[in-house]
Amino acid sequence: MKHLNIWMICLSLCLLATCTNKQQDAKMISVTIEPQRYFAERIAGDKFKVNSVVPSGQSPETYDPTPQQMIQIDKSQAYFRIGFIGFEQAWMDNIIKNNPDLKIFDLSEGMEFVRNEEEHDGHHHEGEHHHHHPGGIDPHVWSSLQGSKVIAQNTLNAFIALDKENEAYYRDNYDRLMGEINQTSESITSLLEPLKGTAFIIYHPALTYLADEFGLHQLCIEMDGKEPSPAQLKRLIETAKEHDARVVFIQQEFDQRNAELIAKEAGCKLIRINPLDYDWNKEMIHIAQSLADGKAD
Repeated sequence: MKHLNIWMICLSLCLLATCTNKQQDAKMISVTIEPQRYFAERIAGDKFKVNSVVPSGQSPETYDPTPQQMIQIDKSQAYFRIGFIGFEQAWMDNIIKNNPDLKIFDLSEGMEFVRNEEEHDGHHHEGEHHHHHPGGIDPHVWSSLQGSKVIAQNTLNAFIALDKENEAYYRDNYDRLMGEINQTSESITSLLEPLKGTAFIIYHPALTYLADEFGLHQLCIEMDGKEPSPAQLKRLIETAKEHDARVVFIQQEFDQRNAELIAKEAGCKLIRINPLDYDWNKEMIHIAQSLADGKAD
């Protein structure tokens, strides 16, 4: 963790200089990533401001917050964590230590996790490439239909716990959100159900749960958080050809050179996606449509 001691000194000075107290800002909550803000804002309506800590375009696996962002957390009544993402693994202890009154809610609670050490039928084949996260749990629960419903339910429960007086308001908003999620699910299911067994390539394995739901093969360029060696790249290209992969997904947080090389060598279409986009529903449909279009080419 970069220059942690200097960072903590700067944070302490900023906190001492902050005159705003939590009581004044009691109607704000913080979340880790932008897709959480999508769910939280739809349920919170005008009752809470939602502060997203990891900015768009930054990786929540490795991001270090600024002192100003930590001050925003200090102003928050609660923190909604997504579960096991790298940022939370590295920073939650410090966040809790510096904010002992901060209420913490885990939006992944009740989720059926994919664990890296396990083999999953239809997804773990010789020659495939996998990524391992600390603790063995894949954290990208929001990039799936099941995960979206778990997050929505836990977000509702958190707001009710924080503000019981407005429970009916939050439940009405939750019902509207579930309508959006169900509509999105129908669109994605119609696109992906015919693609069972289809392979796709992605730099960072952000679509593990989506692949698991629809019997897709996710082939990852990243090897345990590192750039692949030339030998690993060669094996990945061979595996992509064997599985007739048609799409290579690129993400703005990661280097594109290897993805471009693989797309050229394997004859795949290069498509930019952003699983961390605020507009969860539009991005999920974009990903599904891209897979369907790739298979049709």
